[in-house]
Amino acid sequence: MRGDFFRRLAGGWFHRGLQLLFMGCVTGFLAGVIVTFYNIFISLAEGFSTDVYAYLRGHWFLIPLLFAALAAMALVIGVLVRLVPMIRGSGIPQTEGAARGTLKYNPFTILCSMFAASLLCAFMGLSAGGEGPSVQIGGACGYGSSRLFSRTDMIRRYQITGGACAGLAVAFNAPLTGMAFAFEETHKKFSPEVFICAFSSVLAGVVTRNLIRGGLGLSTEAAFTSFSFRAVAYPYTEYGYIALTALVCALLGVVFFRAVVALKRLIERKVTFLHGAGKMLIPFALAGIFGLITVYAMGGGHALIEALGTQGGTTEMTVEQAFSLGLAGTLAVALIFKFIASVVNMSCGVPCGVFIPMLAVGAAAGALFSLFMQNFLGMDASLSDLIVMVGMAAFFTCVVRAPITGIVMTVELTWSFTPLLPVVLGVAVGYMVGQASGAKPIYEELLEQIERGRAEPPVRLLRSLTVQAHSMVAGMSVKDILWPEGCAVKSLSRGETAFVPNAETVLCAGDVLSLEAETPDPAGCDRELALLTGNARHERKKKTLR
Repeated sequence: MRGDFFRRLAGGWFHRGLQLLFMGCVTGFLAGVIVTFYNIFISLAEGFSTDVYAYLRGHWFLIPLLFAALAAMALVIGVLVRLVPMIRGSGIPQTEGAARGTLKYNPFTILCSMFAASLLCAFMGLSAGGEGPSVQIGGACGYGSSRLFSRTDMIRRYQITGGACAGLAVAFNAPLTGMAFAFEETHKKFSPEVFICAFSSVLAGVVTRNLIRGGLGLSTEAAFTSFSFRAVAYPYTEYGYIALTALVCALLGVVFFRAVVALKRLIERKVTFLHGAGKMLIPFALAGIFGLITVYAMGGGHALIEALGTQGGTTEMTVEQAFSLGLAGTLAVALIFKFIASVVNMSCGVPCGVFIPMLAVGAAAGALFSLFMQNFLGMDASLSDLIVMVGMAAFFTCVVRAPITGIVMTVELTWSFTPLLPVVLGVAVGYMVGQASGAKPIYEELLEQIERGRAEPPVRLLRSLTVQAHSMVAGMSVKDILWPEGCAVKSLSRGETAFVPNAETVLCAGDVLSLEAETPDPAGCDRELALLTGNARHERKKKTLR
């Protein structure tokens, strides 16, 4: 009995675990190298564009040249997105679709195209973060590594997940955030296989990042360690301010979602110049206008978030006084510009990240509402830093609907556990408001739109397959298997007994599965099912014997 147990362990889960561990390390290393250099280039591009716009503010006669360059680059990006539609937007919905098996793409084309296009957007001064493209670049690394080692479709999907969370972890230098993203956003479940591919990829990626940056003489600290936030102990009697801030920022998140969906439909219907490629003129023109007014409308939003810290509880801020409107007016201008730029970028499908811009919108909204509560509700100014963090967490959670990621990210990026309970409250309010509004998670909505745009109609398949000994699914529970998208186990025959399996049912060699699937790729679905159940290997053996 004991010998049988260890044989099953060595031949089944243990073997799969070692395979995932090895592939995860390969994926993490590749993602660590490419995403590290990508983010270095993004930082250089943001610094260059900031200097150029600052120079142009003092030399107004050169501004027509800026808008001519923006128009030319808008058309270049529009044509590139039309040629490679999988880089449209931040790339996160496409990566999630590939990890779930609904979308397929050429990893090398995606990696190079997203790398170049998003870098050009940052170079031109758009409100463009590097974290979303880092996720897609990491996912492409996972796709490519599994193809390099000729792994099965299920292993490929695990490696896309591992590469995506490694890309996010490397961009933020936040390993826990990357792992939470894998469980909550990509697959929306926890399984041993997802854990192995996530932690091995993240670990290899972050270590590679720090070695490269250390070797180049660059800081290995997280991008947000320069935040001037001071998280003070928050009295429980003051938690009404937390809940009120979270509610306001969450409602702003609902407006953000509705605005993205409505504007996206309007632009796709009305803007058909150059077969739709001309719609990129809108975000590039706005980038030029906003960038000439305030530097905090440019880039991902790191500078804006850092400037919102009160450095010990004073009411002074380092944000420049746009239009000499004073503190509240400056905050309002920064918030409106960042909000509009993020909505337009997502609606037009600009290949750039909106992860950090969304955090910047939430942070600016929290800072502005903090001023309101100080002046009209009697809130202590020393608590304003905490309000900014809660605003970030509530807005992000309402829009993305990933509460665990929101909590882990806020705490990990600020390196403080003091605000943990207020942030949890803010995330809870943001999540409930998002659910009550009926708005879908933004990445789910965008992924569904991409899937609806596919030309292939789904085909209904009915298959009966026998689980072979030493197959990938033997010894796995139904819930932990990455079945082809749209595939479900309808019944299971074990010996003379037939029953409907539940999520916890463990498959054994000899089980006969009745499967049903609706897929636009019936040949690919058949191939993947044969690989999972070991029937592809079984068929090859029979052909060899013949």
